[in-house]
Amino acid sequence: MEKIVIAVGSMSCQRCVQSVNAALRTLPGVQQVDVDLDAGQASVTCDPGRVSVAELRKAVEEAGFDAG
Repeated sequence: MEKIVIAVGSMSCQRCVQSVNAALRTLPGVQQVDVDLDAGQASVTCDPGRVSVAELRKAVEEAGFDAG
């Protein structure tokens, strides 16, 4: 497992945190997600053989947020 940190922009409330969390958890290989509203980032523990950083960012963007 690997821990990947992604910058997440446009979050303003706990509902946003829940949306990002849900979007990332649906991806294959994702084991744990911790979204920090104040830091503007998501820490994802995942299997890099099953999910890529690009796929993680895409899931965040498809949920309506900026991913860096």
